[in-house]
Amino acid sequence: MNSKTKKILNISLKCVTWLLVAFTVFMMIFTVVTVTTVDRNDRSIFGIRFYIVQTDSMSKSDKNADMDVHFNAGDIIMIKNVKDPTALQPGDIIAFMSTNAESYGQTITHMIREVKKTENGRVQGYVTFGTNTGVDDEVLVEPSYVIGQYAGKLPKVGIFFAFVKSTPGYIVCILVPFMCLILYNGVNMVRLFRKYKKKQTNIMEQEKAKIEAERKQNEEILRELQALKEELSKKINTPQ
Repeated sequence: MNSKTKKILNISLKCVTWLLVAFTVFMMIFTVVTVTTVDRNDRSIFGIRFYIVQTDSMSKSDKNADMDVHFNAGDIIMIKNVKDPTALQPGDIIAFMSTNAESYGQTITHMIREVKKTENGRVQGYVTFGTNTGVDDEVLVEPSYVIGQYAGKLPKVGIFFAFVKSTPGYIVCILVPFMCLILYNGVNMVRLFRKYKKKQTNIMEQEKAKIEAERKQNEEILRELQALKEELSKKINTPQ
């Protein structure tokens, strides 16, 4: 493998790693935010609550084809706070706490068909209906049970969220990427350790070679000194 190919491979691995890190962090944040906010009447983000649509009561059909707003099961809808629930009008889509025996306590999002008022003009409640069927809800929605007004939707995001909350979704979207990061970092640490060990070994070999060279040089010097000493000794002992 030449240096150019190796460089391209390293850059590609770094890009994949950062993408994996970004995806894993996003999924963790997404999961935490959705678990703590979606389908929670007591939690909102900047005055907006999020709910996963469970039925197709507001989906598009022949009965509501001329309406602008439709949402299906699996969509996430955004519900904004309403300062004055008594100011709502027919045609507004509201989320409310159901008091119907069959769905008591559940959050329902339907359209207002009619505003019921008392003789003195006080708002008594709202007649609501699912636009898909056109059938009115059995129980009148009192203003105190209104949670908020429809503000928009995130198509099919609820399906993905439901998948993430499931065991297979957790494994695929969070656990597997996280384990891949751990494995990659582990392999990278081993590679760096081996590289460091090799570098240290090379340094030790160089030091060893240097010491050996100095030893040989010193031995050579000692031999030269010994030879010089012997030569001087001969000259001193030779009669003049």
